[in-house]
Order: sequence, then structure tokens, then C-alpha cells
Amino acid sequence: MNIFGTILTYAAPSANYRGESAENRSVLQKITQGRFEYPIISPEAIRNALRDTLRELGLPCNRERLNDEEQLAVKFQDYPDPDRFADDFFMGWLIAAGSKDRKKILKELKERGRNPEAFSFKRDSILRMNLAVALEPYRYDSIFTQSPQDVTPNEIKSYKNAENSQLLHREVTYTPFQYPFALNLNECEQKKDWTKILLKAIGQLNGVAGNHARSYFEMAPASIIIRLTNLLVAGYSTYGFEIKDGKHLFPEVIEGILQNDYPGSEFYFGGKIVKDMDEPQLNSLKEKGATLERNPQKLIDIVAEKMFASGE
Repeated sequence: MNIFGTILTYAAPSANYRGESAENRSVLQKITQGRFEYPIISPEAIRNALRDTLRELGLPCNRERLNDEEQLAVKFQDYPDPDRFADDFFMGWLIAAGSKDRKKILKELKERGRNPEAFSFKRDSILRMNLAVALEPYRYDSIFTQSPQDVTPNEIKSYKNAENSQLLHREVTYTPFQYPFALNLNECEQKKDWTKILLKAIGQLNGVAGNHARSYFEMAPASIIIRLTNLLVAGYSTYGFEIKDGKHLFPEVIEGILQNDYPGSEFYFGGKIVKDMDEPQLNSLKEKGATLERNPQKLIDIVAEKMFASGE
């Protein structure tokens, strides 16, 4: 059994998710689609925030981000252990070690009481994700803000952040983002409770990328579509959300269910996409067996209970 899901966020102004700065201009990361550039957010940034959210929801995590370092930095509690740490279990790891270092690590694990034969230096991620892509192209918008000159006397403090006032130049965008995720539930069988909490974390995702001092952008779903199926592929475009006249739409799947291209019983719709449906469309989808819930977090709870109910 597999889960395929796509999340669409609410639209909000954002100067987050930036790449390298061009001189004094903070640049948004972008990807070209057709003739336009669209802002993107990396799956690595999403996964990093998921680790923090899993920890907030009570699951043990091995890796944590250190925020008060001179560069991007993380700290691990121990060697990877998917039985002990939820982030190791869902997101995998890679230990870049040569043969000499591998022997040293295996010896150390044995001294700690762990079974070296059960240890792996590499494991793929169970949770599959892809780039979050904006629905609206980048319009070359930018804003300027100014930081003040620091004139605090040296006898009070021995540092100054800037000798002079600085003009900060940032690219900005106003758009929702959509991003897909997938899970093979057979691989999650040993950690059913953890998997349910992982889905809950996806439904409450926030703090995905940097620039938090200036920007607040939620990555939790405004709308969500999930397929729970034995197929190995989603079978439709996982970037299928559209917004027309302010309404959230996923035309390929909705039309496909109504035309019997897809079994409606495998699909779950939640959030604004349900609120925006008219009564005839709601009734037609329900008749086809689809599950619809106005609250996306409630829909995720329904899926979390349903995905292991059959014991598959």
C-alpha cells in the first residue's frame, strides 16, 4: 500500500527560501517552467523543518540544526539508528567513510553494545518528497529595507554589527506553493505510530526555510489531495493544483474520478478545495467513494487511521 499526496499552501508574501545573494540582493531560488521562472523551495528545507516538527510532536530525532554558528551546522546525538530515531527511520542517512573508518566505526558500535552486522552506512529515505513550486511566476518584485547604524559606545559592548546603515535589497513573491510526498506503507509497518505522527507533522508544517526574523510563511496545507493505493505510482500529475477565480482546483483527478478513470474510494480531499466545490460536485465525488473533509488536518487524521486499518 502506498500514499501519494500533494499539498497546496495558502498564498502569502514571502522573501524566504533564498539562494545565494547577488551583491546586496537576496535572491529567491527559481526554476524555469515554460517561458517563466517560478520560485521554489527545496525538499531538503522541508525535511529539515519536518525533523523539528516531529520533535515538537514528541518523536525522538537524531539530528538538530544549530542556529548560533558561523555557518550552517547540525549536530547528531548518535550514529544513525532507525529503531531509536524517527528522522533516521523516515529520512535515511549517508555516512561517507572509507574502509579504515568503517572498521573503526563498527568497532565503536560493538563497544557500545550495538550489533555491527545490523548497521548500515547508507539508507534511502522512506519519505519521498520533491521541490515545492510556486503557482505564480516570479514578477521581478523586490523591496528595500534599511538597517540602522550601530552607535553603541564601545565601553558598553565590544562589537558592532555594522559601522554604517545598510540598505537591504530582497526579492519577494506573493504566491502559494505546492509540493508532493509519497510513502510506501509496507516500509512503515514497523513504526505505525511514528508514521501517523509523520502525517500529522506534514499537516502542521511551518518554519521550512531561513529568514524567519523577517518572514512568516506556513507550509501546512490550505488544500490537500491524497491517494491511498496499491499502485506503485500516483497515476496523475502530482503538481496538479490550480487556482481559478480564487478557487482551489485539481481538475485531472476530479474529472478522472467522475469519468471512472480512477477509483474514487482511493482518494481523499481536504481543505479549501472541498470548501470551494459546489453541491453537485461534492455529491458526485461522494457517490464515487471519495472522502471529503473541509479541514485538512482532520482529513490527515482520517487517512492516518485508514492506512493501516486493513492490516496490509
